[in-house]
Amino acid sequence: MPLRNLLPSIRRRTDVPARYEEKYPLSVVQKEMNRLFDDFFRGFDVAPFRAMRERLGTFSPSLDVKEDEKAITVHAELPGMDEKDVEVLLAENTLTLKGKKKEEKEDKGENYYHMERTYGYFHRVIPLTVGIDVKKVKATFKNGVLMVKLPKTEEAKMKGKKIPVSVE
Repeated sequence: MPLRNLLPSIRRRTDVPARYEEKYPLSVVQKEMNRLFDDFFRGFDVAPFRAMRERLGTFSPSLDVKEDEKAITVHAELPGMDEKDVEVLLAENTLTLKGKKKEEKEDKGENYYHMERTYGYFHRVIPLTVGIDVKKVKATFKNGVLMVKLPKTEEAKMKGKKIPVSVE
């Protein structure tokens, strides 16, 4: 077995369909190990694969996906980006977020000049398991945070109904 198969993946893949996980059950374990390593090294600024990931020009924005009775809400943290750099696509049962990040840092001193440019692309796919009312979907961007609100259809709202439990 090649050594690279034992190493964590450089790119985080959260858009793996269930069929892939059924075909390759160890992919779930690999994904969880990658997440554990990323979480462990997050506070140290010495994440083992951060430099390699930056050289490859990819990054993975943090996402919060919340669902209630009326809608699914997605928050994506995209610091340093503008709304024109982000693309939101809704197709069948998936929400796709794509974009690119460009950053330039310039530092001038009396005896030096330092210029640094970084570029990164991201592509996140979020599977949707309920019906979405496409006409009412809204996406807003404020202070580096993208918020996409996906209202559920009436049929989807009726499918999951909470039943109160009584004591006898």
